[in-house]
Amino acid sequence: MDSFVTLQQIDEAAQMVRAATRYQPAVGLILGSGLGDLADMVEDADVIPTAAIPNWPVSTVQGHPGRLVIGRLGGQVVLVLQGRTHYYEGYSMDQVTLPVRVMQRLGIGTLFVTNAAGAIRPEFLPGDVMLITDQLNLIGMAGLNPLRGPNLAEFGERFPDMSQVYDRELMDLARQAARKAQMTLHEGVYVCLAGPSFESPADLRFLRAIGADAVGMSTVPEVVVARHSKMRVLGLSGISNKANLDGSTETTHAEVLAAGKQIVPKLKTVMLDVLNQL
Repeated sequence: MDSFVTLQQIDEAAQMVRAATRYQPAVGLILGSGLGDLADMVEDADVIPTAAIPNWPVSTVQGHPGRLVIGRLGGQVVLVLQGRTHYYEGYSMDQVTLPVRVMQRLGIGTLFVTNAAGAIRPEFLPGDVMLITDQLNLIGMAGLNPLRGPNLAEFGERFPDMSQVYDRELMDLARQAARKAQMTLHEGVYVCLAGPSFESPADLRFLRAIGADAVGMSTVPEVVVARHSKMRVLGLSGISNKANLDGSTETTHAEVLAAGKQIVPKLKTVMLDVLNQL
């Protein structure tokens, strides 16, 4: 029989985090592969190793240090998750999304999600940034929806609407930030697969045909859970590798982490500006 994360387990984690920080964060940030350096911007931070938090899934992937960094950033009090966990690490979907549930119990109403994503559109280049305007929940359509199991009515209704997953006002603020910085900000649909294998050329051609622009192994489950509680969400993908539609190139995790060095300054520009506008 399946076992699911309970409200009590979420509250145990939330209570520990609450007791370990001086702050009441208003905005949550989840940082993707190679993007953890963004946490260094947080001022006067309280740092909590996620391994010390009860019931918290421990990240096992290089480029995901596994820390909560809570402090001031861009005129807001933020909670930064430096290192997420993924379904492919062996966790269930409700374990992967437990950090978002904890944010909700801490009173956080806005979530910024970032990820390292593979390009599907040929014109996207490593180091580019894509504003996520919508998502394809292939992993959820196949049965791995993080809301499967008993509905936690304290967070939201059984059948939450997903017609406006990414907040339109936050998207407009991100566009304005990119224009001010004279920075190219692509826009598109992000699709989540289970991983951990990278996509074959046939996979990518299929994903392109159904309307996806970038692909990764995270984000969508977190966003589904965020929208279950009507959190406002802004999503940004750092493009880490070029579209391999013909099988002529090889994708590696080292390449993903290296692209993060180019992506971090661009994400920093957009996110700081949006935080200052909130």
